[in-house]
Amino acid sequence: MISFLKQILIAIIFFFQGVLFAQVTFNPDDLNAIARGDRRAGRIELSRASGTATSAYSVPYYNCFWIIDPAVREITGRVTVYFIPKQAGFDSLVLDMYQTLVAGTVVYHGFPFSTYYQASDQLVLKFSSPRAQNVLDSVTVYYNGVPPTDGFGTFEVSSHNGSPILWTLSEPYGSSNWWPCKNGLTDKADSIDISVRVPEGNVCASNGVLTRVEHQGGNTYYHWKHRYPIAAYLVGIAVTNYVRYDHQVPYQGDTLEVVNFVYPEDSATAVLETRLIIPMIQLFDSLFGIYPFQREKYGHAQFGWGGGMEHQTMTFVTNFQFELIAHELAHSWFGDKVTCGSWTDIWLNEGTATYLTALCYEFLEPDLFVRFREDRIKKITREAGGSVYCADTTNIDRIFDSRLSYAKGGMILHQLRCITGDSVFFAALNNYLDDFSLAYGFARTADLISHFESSYGHDLGWYFNEWFTGEGYPQYQVNWIQTGDTVAFTLKQTQSVPTASFFELPVELKLKNQDHDTLIRVNNTFSGEMFRVKIPFQVDSLFFDPRYQIISKNNTVNAVNEHSLQPEMLVSPNPACDHVTFHWGAQTAMGHGSIRIMDSSGRMVNEVLTVAVSKEMTLDTRNYSPGLYFYLVSWQNYYTTGKFIIVH
Repeated sequence: MISFLKQILIAIIFFFQGVLFAQVTFNPDDLNAIARGDRRAGRIELSRASGTATSAYSVPYYNCFWIIDPAVREITGRVTVYFIPKQAGFDSLVLDMYQTLVAGTVVYHGFPFSTYYQASDQLVLKFSSPRAQNVLDSVTVYYNGVPPTDGFGTFEVSSHNGSPILWTLSEPYGSSNWWPCKNGLTDKADSIDISVRVPEGNVCASNGVLTRVEHQGGNTYYHWKHRYPIAAYLVGIAVTNYVRYDHQVPYQGDTLEVVNFVYPEDSATAVLETRLIIPMIQLFDSLFGIYPFQREKYGHAQFGWGGGMEHQTMTFVTNFQFELIAHELAHSWFGDKVTCGSWTDIWLNEGTATYLTALCYEFLEPDLFVRFREDRIKKITREAGGSVYCADTTNIDRIFDSRLSYAKGGMILHQLRCITGDSVFFAALNNYLDDFSLAYGFARTADLISHFESSYGHDLGWYFNEWFTGEGYPQYQVNWIQTGDTVAFTLKQTQSVPTASFFELPVELKLKNQDHDTLIRVNNTFSGEMFRVKIPFQVDSLFFDPRYQIISKNNTVNAVNEHSLQPEMLVSPNPACDHVTFHWGAQTAMGHGSIRIMDSSGRMVNEVLTVAVSKEMTLDTRNYSPGLYFYLVSWQNYYTTGKFIIVH
């Protein structure tokens, strides 16, 4: 995989040099802007949790027609909902529809439907008799109204350079603010048709392929057709006096059309900036498989909100900065093709897109890759606690928390890559995307874990317990000494929150002097662990995690002044049953110090103080559970470590 990635890097760099006309810079606030855009979008909907529509039916198809004037905050339209009852005795169809939207007429099988009512932001249709189970049926709702206004972007009108613009942004719960649908993360429509009538001079951007533009009576009709499964929150429309231009992205013997709808006043600069998307698409194609909606298109539509929104095949963006367009493109694979099955798992969308943005830096702007990780670690560790798992899905600020769902979610993927290696890491993500039960559907964190464990061949529950559901991060103290060509060092760890256990991670250290340097990597399995490495030069400095590979903070490095070798340690019996004895060399008197015993998880189970001039010490282990234990013996500036096994 390493050589493969290098080939990708070389090929894309050469291509990128031909398309990059604007200098790419790193802005630490880019991620905050992306998260702010997502966070503001759905604040009002939190009192109306997703999944309020009954689970007794599925929706394979919507046919929508909307009348929109970007200067007027109102919607008129009709939505035909094709539904399949999943249970016997199905006698009611419940659609999510906000109370300010009024259903004027409901048509069923060509006739007006009389028995329906609106309550609790739902439209309830009562059938005269139960509908047949597993048989496709449909109903058409004619409605109009003013979607709720909260200043947070669900259905907004604004202006740019004096021209009106209207856009929608429905994540997480806002789809039913402006159209009757089955909201939530329970099933996706297999396809959708969207027809929009707008005043002449306006352009409508939406999902799928534009199949018809018709001018009639001072209005323009746009028909968009999308033939991939889509969640309701990923449906979007934007209307203003757009200028359109396209890019063509060649890869894998095919060509993908990238359609750009931009403000006329920005078109001269945007046409240069949007070309950045070309090598990004090629990179993700090489790493994660062909663009998931290849038969249709990818698109950008400029809109009047900070950040962006990954509407399927038509991303809405406020500008065309490197990190923003990379993040939103990444959602085509992680978020649109495979969508989080619960907002508790929002990191599957946002954390993964954050890390794919990091991959764009790694392969397209490698000088900024380390800086990206450094900034994300600083963001994560500005507070001591916080879990990536989103326990409170009624709190919009928590769902779209840039520190936890985005930055920490992304960095725990990078740490996992350091643990598993590139081949396993990318194989696991590809298997996750291609899983027949997940592709173009929904996934939970357990699904991702399963694919990583299958590719890695080892249990990773411990890692996700520490970094996904757990809180906090490690803080390291490094003590080191060089004797001859051997550098010995110990890694002691504390945690930022008292409830956190030991964090087992691979750790990098850089050893250098004025003329030489080397990078070493060790797997730190318990606090106080000692390592010895051969170094062919005299070391004057040691740096902990110099490339910002792991989430940590407040790390210290101390050189030990004493230059004598540490005494050898003998532990017997090993395996032990009811006792274990620590023996120091015959020429050594330990003096005052301590012996710490840790279990295999790194949790300290015992600590005893040694006595002056002792040469051995025996511990009672009858109360120890069978298993592997580690010890740290320390005195003055000396440390020695090892392990033993308890059997009963």
